[in-house]
Amino acid sequence: MRGGAQPAAGTGVDAAVDTGVDTAVAVVGGGPVGTLLARELALLRIDVTVLEKLPGPDGISKAGTLHARTAQTLDRRGLLEAVQPGRHVASRDTGRPVRFHFASIFELDLSRVVDEGPVIVGSPQAFAQEVFAADAVRLGARVQRDAELVGLDEYDDRVRLRLRSTSGAERTLTARWMIGADGARSAVRKLSGIRFLGDGPTVAALMGEVRLLDPAGAPAGWQRTPRGWTLLWVNPYGLSRVCTYDYRGPHPDRHTPATLEELRGEVERISGQPVPMADPAWISRFSDASLEAEHYRRGRVLLAGDAAHVHFPAGGHGVNLGLQDAVNLGWKLAAEIRGWAPDGLLDTYHSERHPVAAAVLNNVRAQVALMNPDPRTDALRELFARLMRFDEVNAYLSTMITGVGVVYPVGAPADDPLAGRMVPSLPVKTPDGPATLAELLRQGRPLLLDLTGDAGLRAVAGPWADRVDIVPATPVGDGWRAEAFLVRPDGYAVWSARGVSHQSLPRGAAASAAGGIGSGRAVKARACPDPPGLRITGLLPGFVGACRYRGRVVTERGRWVCAGRSSSCCAPPAGRPPRWPLAWRITGSCTTPLWSTGAPPTPRRVSRFGTGTSRRS
Repeated sequence: MRGGAQPAAGTGVDAAVDTGVDTAVAVVGGGPVGTLLARELALLRIDVTVLEKLPGPDGISKAGTLHARTAQTLDRRGLLEAVQPGRHVASRDTGRPVRFHFASIFELDLSRVVDEGPVIVGSPQAFAQEVFAADAVRLGARVQRDAELVGLDEYDDRVRLRLRSTSGAERTLTARWMIGADGARSAVRKLSGIRFLGDGPTVAALMGEVRLLDPAGAPAGWQRTPRGWTLLWVNPYGLSRVCTYDYRGPHPDRHTPATLEELRGEVERISGQPVPMADPAWISRFSDASLEAEHYRRGRVLLAGDAAHVHFPAGGHGVNLGLQDAVNLGWKLAAEIRGWAPDGLLDTYHSERHPVAAAVLNNVRAQVALMNPDPRTDALRELFARLMRFDEVNAYLSTMITGVGVVYPVGAPADDPLAGRMVPSLPVKTPDGPATLAELLRQGRPLLLDLTGDAGLRAVAGPWADRVDIVPATPVGDGWRAEAFLVRPDGYAVWSARGVSHQSLPRGAAASAAGGIGSGRAVKARACPDPPGLRITGLLPGFVGACRYRGRVVTERGRWVCAGRSSSCCAPPAGRPPRWPLAWRITGSCTTPLWSTGAPPTPRRVSRFGTGTSRRS
């Protein structure tokens, strides 16, 4: 296995599981999403157990395409080359056209919208999940097979899972948190009562891997007829993948096992010619049902991947969505377990990922409509093909397919060049030698990258050096759109700026070094009492435990320490004069009033986090 990161410190996970709890996190589902999630948590030294229903790997890869944003995400964990089998890996060159389709209209050039390659990667699902699982185990995770979830009890501080083996034996496992990554028919989703909302099926589809007896005479590629679609990836030397789309209606019984005779009959009916085949490795049914979980989190239960969203496989989005779910969720849950997550950080998993999946479901619905084999759709498809040759249309659709248009609402100022966007992996020179931004994120930790040489900027983050990587660096070449970056563990910027100094970190950005990086949402907090004889002269941003006073950084190793996780006042250390600032602890950030001598104070209240204003009570 190639690639992979080392554990953040030493090897294995922290032994931090309470008496009566078997594991900190139980991940139900040992597919690529579940195993990558386990790796993310183990990398951050969280005790995690994967529970997989199957006794052993089945080797089936229904998905095998990774788009650009997923490739970039895996690169930030050192896994990009590892998930590509064989000696050859995808080129990182983005200068050559990469042809792709929308609704099987092959007019897209994905390379036009991708600045950081590779544009597309071939990675069989079964291979990738074994790479993730092996690395998760290396980092301290446990993988338990032959463990089907059949019951669930939820408590305020834990969940208890009832598991059954193929022999019928039952046992229980207790966890602080549970993640359902167990696919479209998720037992976790059903047992936790999370609704699956959207549109039901209208298309009956079959897919399988078989041996074609006359590969030269088979209708290779994507073939549309008035009776439906056939898709044949012909391999004359082994198994070929065969797929059919029947628009006459959904399967009468989705759960009836598909047979070779049924697949062969559908191919012949749609194509109008016999296509002899034999020796199926597997055959399955699917549909165009378009459904999304109403909530990605309910209490101590979370959903990811197909357990959270399902759709027709047009465009190859499914596994890409799920892997990005995993990397978005992992560091947030780790911060929650560690106790340093800002209030509401874990809930941003739903608020960030739910809209991304909803947009994908919409674009797939549009593709299903355009693929209708009814001849009355021909004119629409011809018109759409011509529209796709316009640069703007091509770029718009390519951005949806590749995922490079994902931007998260992190509450940063509108003029921030990169906030909410994935920071490009460009080269820098660091005190430890040359590196790329992707390499600096391999440990799954937040990153403060300083290209300015301003020691004050780095000092602000000093109290969190145990959980935030603070890296001074010199840019190599052009392309850097800012001079300082605060980057989440998943590679997205919370704050970036040009011409910065240590006084320019915004309130929402530094909010969150304690848990990774928070969302910068506006929140309310109660006021701290004004010291006698002093008045508020303004509000400046800062970190928890690293507030500023008259341009000086006051760290938790100095005069001020914010304590507790709820909104509360920070009292000055004993013996300190009241002229030093008091600080508020607000969802992981420290809004710092500057005090000066003067008239008696007027009662004040911080009304919004992120506005920089204060109002009279």
